[in-house]
Amino acid sequence: MNYDSLERELNNELRSIYLLYGEEQYLVENAVKKIKKKFGELLLGINYIVLDDTNLEDLIPNIEMPAFGYDKKLIIVKNSSLFKKDGRKKAPTEIQERIGNYISDNISIINEGVVLVFVQNEVDKNSVYDLIERVGIVCQVDLLKPMQLVQRLKKVCTLYKVNASDMTLNYLIEVSGTSLQDLMNEIRKLIEYVGEGGTITEQDIDMLASKQIESVIWDLTDSIGAKKTDKALEVLNNLIYKKEPFPIILSVLYNHFKKLYLCKEAVKLNKDVVTALNLKPNQTFLVTKYKKQVSYFKGNDLKNILEELVNLDYNSKIGNIDAEVGLKSILCRFC
Repeated sequence: MNYDSLERELNNELRSIYLLYGEEQYLVENAVKKIKKKFGELLLGINYIVLDDTNLEDLIPNIEMPAFGYDKKLIIVKNSSLFKKDGRKKAPTEIQERIGNYISDNISIINEGVVLVFVQNEVDKNSVYDLIERVGIVCQVDLLKPMQLVQRLKKVCTLYKVNASDMTLNYLIEVSGTSLQDLMNEIRKLIEYVGEGGTITEQDIDMLASKQIESVIWDLTDSIGAKKTDKALEVLNNLIYKKEPFPIILSVLYNHFKKLYLCKEAVKLNKDVVTALNLKPNQTFLVTKYKKQVSYFKGNDLKNILEELVNLDYNSKIGNIDAEVGLKSILCRFC
């Protein structure tokens, strides 16, 4: 079941067992909030229990203990080892087997008195997963694609009677990344700034939105490609001013130029750029941007920049050069 189907499902009576997992943890947590709201009044320790790997042994006793004064009990199990394979053997672990067998043998008891929600960042499709898939609802929440992100941001804007075009919201995604949690934080900030009846613009985003370092590196690369030394140094100085750790700046810059190099080679060999760069489904919109930046660099420029960054990392570690001075020198040389 995907997230949209889960949202529709939660409009009906709650099921007894859910497994919610995936990379988009904002939506996973949102689903948990909806289940809690649908469940009704919650009294921690009585009809509301939260478990994790440290007290997983308490799951069966909590299922068996009545929710005194309430018809049902909501039990949420977060990031447990129930859905992880032991790499050394294929057989389930002792606790996986015990809890799996208990759920299988006592499903009628669970249906009558419990709503059991397993929340995971990631899962292995082991015997417990297969069991939950048979007797409950499993929902994998993948990262949203840009179009889906725009739709969700637009809903929030509409709710607060604020205008924002698809183009502007796409720009926000380019600037602040594809994490829905981060984007929700940014859109709320922008909504508060423009106020009811206002319109969010790209200028507002430039002024208020928090730029991810990856987005700043795009700006830096644009400046290098356009041979604008002053602008490239300004972008770098802003990163340093914001106290971004220098090893992270070097690492992100190296990874960015590595992807540009791989993009160039993929285009040259007529290969799929998405595959060559190992982009996630919600990152495919970056292909056009990579191709555009590749066009800025001629001959062996990209390969030479990568070698320069590797040499800078080595020489700065052994004290031959200051990393900041060295990076500024590289920027000036290739501008």
